[in-house]
Amino acid sequence: MGEWLTRRLWLVWLLVGGLVAVAYPLLPQNSALANGAYESVGLGAVIMVLLGVRRNRPPSRRMWYWFATGLGVWVLGDASYGVSMHHTGTVPFPSPADAFYLGAYPPLVAGMWLLLRAQGRDRAGVIDACITASGGGLLFWVFVMRPIADAENVSLPHRVFSLAYPFADVVLLVLLARLLTGRAARTKSYWLLVAGMGLLFATDLSFSVLSSYDEVPARVVQFGWLSFHVAVGAAALHRSMAALTEPVDAPETTLSGARLTVLAISSLIAPVLLLGQGLAGVNHMNWLAIGVVAVALFLLVVVRMAGLVRKVQSQSWQLSELAMLDDLTGLPNRRLLEELIRDELDRGGHPQVAFIDLDDFKRINDGLGHAVGDQLLAAVGRRLTGVLRPGDVVARLGGDEFAVLMPDTSQDAADALVTELAAALEQPVYAGEHHLLVQAGIGVADAAGTRDPFELLRRADVAMYAAKESQSRRERFRDEFDQRASEHARLGAQLREALDQGQFQLVYQPIVALPHGEIAGVEALIRWHHPELGFMSPADFIPVAERNGQIVELGAWILLEACSQAATWMATLGSAAPGKVSVNVSARQLAEPDFAEVVAAVLAATGLPADRLAIEVTETAVFGGGRAIEALDAVHRLGVRIALDDFGTGHSSLGLLQTCPVDILKVDKSFVDNVTMAGRHAVIATALINVSDGLNLDAIAEGVETAEQARELYRLGYRYAQGYHFGRPVANPQFALESAAA
Repeated sequence: MGEWLTRRLWLVWLLVGGLVAVAYPLLPQNSALANGAYESVGLGAVIMVLLGVRRNRPPSRRMWYWFATGLGVWVLGDASYGVSMHHTGTVPFPSPADAFYLGAYPPLVAGMWLLLRAQGRDRAGVIDACITASGGGLLFWVFVMRPIADAENVSLPHRVFSLAYPFADVVLLVLLARLLTGRAARTKSYWLLVAGMGLLFATDLSFSVLSSYDEVPARVVQFGWLSFHVAVGAAALHRSMAALTEPVDAPETTLSGARLTVLAISSLIAPVLLLGQGLAGVNHMNWLAIGVVAVALFLLVVVRMAGLVRKVQSQSWQLSELAMLDDLTGLPNRRLLEELIRDELDRGGHPQVAFIDLDDFKRINDGLGHAVGDQLLAAVGRRLTGVLRPGDVVARLGGDEFAVLMPDTSQDAADALVTELAAALEQPVYAGEHHLLVQAGIGVADAAGTRDPFELLRRADVAMYAAKESQSRRERFRDEFDQRASEHARLGAQLREALDQGQFQLVYQPIVALPHGEIAGVEALIRWHHPELGFMSPADFIPVAERNGQIVELGAWILLEACSQAATWMATLGSAAPGKVSVNVSARQLAEPDFAEVVAAVLAATGLPADRLAIEVTETAVFGGGRAIEALDAVHRLGVRIALDDFGTGHSSLGLLQTCPVDILKVDKSFVDNVTMAGRHAVIATALINVSDGLNLDAIAEGVETAEQARELYRLGYRYAQGYHFGRPVANPQFALESAAA
């Protein structure tokens, strides 16, 4: 109970003080009970503020001490008022009590000022508060202060004190408006303090207006003053009071609908008063006051609008800048690069553009994570920028593509700079904790014969694709590249037709067991009998299919066709059927999220046992790990065997044996060609068979073309081989006959 009371003391005080405030008008006027209750609430508010400072320990206590001082001076005013009533039965105006009451406003104003200063600078909020206070102050002057100033037969002290009260309320109104339009945290303590100050202002306003009548309902306004004391005390007791003076990092005040309504009403007060007095036929109109406030409001609104215009212009500039920059690297993006190229062409310049595309970025991104990929792109951007000459611009076009604009540059100078760019990219790049080597294809183009920035970028892009297919990795645009690109595009469309019309065919090359050449398996290879071009090598159309994504559908067809044929051989040939069928799979297929599900569905549809299927992948396809390794792991769990094709020629041959689920090594033909020669020519082939035996893997020697090669491979330890010596790929191999002949 004690702990609950400590945590909820603000609520207890709010309830008890509120009950006293409500009950006070019902007590006998000027009775000891009424005076005691009134004084108790005022003194209790001072104690609650000091207790709240002690318990909640706010970062800045001065504000609350000023509030406590103001409440304390107000209590002294109540005491002075009570003493005068007790001894004389009446209280003159002005009296010592009025000096205390007016003396309470400066400490309260000081507390409000410290609170507002702690919230940080908010120029728009200050202007809005001044607009609101100007309109309210004009109403005060016209309906409260002006009648007092014009009153006759009034002593100077009476006039001064009568004007001092509404003046203090105007100051309070300015601060209250600023507090409501400010950026303070909207905590319970904030709202209690706002309520307290609002009650003080409203009660003072009511008292000032009602004073023009013969009798003032004192107990009604005293209820308001009591409630003011209760609310301020509760605000200090609540634990959120400590956050009121903490610095607030918030955007500048914006014009909400409610705020705009208040500002509009405040701005219209001056002309409405002028119009109303004119229509009412008032003899002594408040020309000067209304005119001064109208001018002040006009100037404040102009300043406010100027601030809004500057803010909109600044935000527009920032948005325009952000729209032209890549958010990852901070480099210009494609849109800005296009504008820079257009400006260069419009002024008659002769720009050159280099288009740069990184190799294997997707594998790095998938294998090491997007954070490392992002760091790599940022590092590459910095590396390229460090090579540029003054006036050159490097931009990130998206993904792993960059471009360099070289204004007014000759062909020789551009080629020299491209050589420097390529050399810079050959150096290791640090991305996080990783030390990475990246390569890139670079295409260069000039604007000869065109004034279109899009055409210049297209030429560089086409040259980049040509560079990726060349050994130099750098190419300058030539017209023949367009012809090749057109052929690739046309070939891509014909690939689609070939799939639909069944123009593809699988052929099978035997994989034999050494030394006698028994059929151990076959490798399925695709052939395209083009209706116009005739036989086409896979080297002519597979790269096109990989580039446009059709390799995924084509690969699924190959897998289904090969497994169907293998199942048919099992059913018709029995033990004479090949032990397994190998199917090549590209990196693009492994990147598909459902690759393992496709393999499982094909095995289920054809009825081929999983251990009779082998998936062949190149080392390049699984370099960097990531999704490719995950896909192979999933396929391997089905029981399918995994073969590394062309082993020894990829990125990280031996390292893959630790990360990739490998069952078979297919030793590349380049290590078989000279295996019969003495000396160092057989060293790698020997090392690879030793690695295979040590890891309990099957090794298949590829590209065997002579009996001498077969015998030497067997002597080195190879037990499986493949090549023209044992058979060329054919559509309908005769396994039973071949086995019998062997």
